[in-house]
Amino acid sequence: MIRFDFSSKAVLVTGSSRGMGAAIIEAFAKAGAISLVHYVADAAGQNRRDADETAGRCRALGATVHVLEADVCNYGAVEKLIRDAVAAAGKIDILVNNAGILRDKTVRKMTLDEWHSVLQTNLDGVFFCSKLAAEILPDGGRIINTASIAGLFPAHGQANYAAAKAGVIALTKVLAKELARRRITVNSVAPGLIRTAMVDSIKPEVMAEYEKQIPIGRIGTPADVANAVLFLASEESEYITGQTLPITGGWF
Repeated sequence: MIRFDFSSKAVLVTGSSRGMGAAIIEAFAKAGAISLVHYVADAAGQNRRDADETAGRCRALGATVHVLEADVCNYGAVEKLIRDAVAAAGKIDILVNNAGILRDKTVRKMTLDEWHSVLQTNLDGVFFCSKLAAEILPDGGRIINTASIAGLFPAHGQANYAAAKAGVIALTKVLAKELARRRITVNSVAPGLIRTAMVDSIKPEVMAEYEKQIPIGRIGTPADVANAVLFLASEESEYITGQTLPITGGWF
């Protein structure tokens, strides 16, 4: 089993206050990375509380941790996020674009706000963060994007989400070509059904039907995604770029 060592690296994971993002940043913290936990402010302050809890778990693993806030939909806010990250950690070696939202609805019922908000967070945010981080990433750095199996095999009622994630997959390929001369690899992961708050609302009988369709026989966990991200961020993956790795238990 590979034991990854990121003790000399600074890692920014967007949307890492909870869910898959939290699992990813905690995995990096366990591997010794300077961990930059990111959240977006909300009126109730829950995202900040979640981010602080995630940061606490990372510190308990012995990592140096910084908590940063930004709305990835806003280019100016992302500029500040990158500046704050460098000010806190001295650098960014690895960027994981994980921030995302879900607003499922059929095209007929989908509002313009539901369309735009998902595209802005899930695609514009990846573009903004990648564009600005690429300017300060060292040669040999890493960008890993969280796409989705919906970007490859869209589901009913996910026009906005599927379009955004398909865009992330295409953007990943372009960035990989443009940054290759600096040995910066750019890849994406495409999770299937992962056990997070997003799927907690699925009825048990529906979940049981999904599980029957997954050859591995279970729903994925955030750790399953985190393990793949750490590999793509490691030196062992230096000849892999422009790729999208489905994490679906064989579902697709």
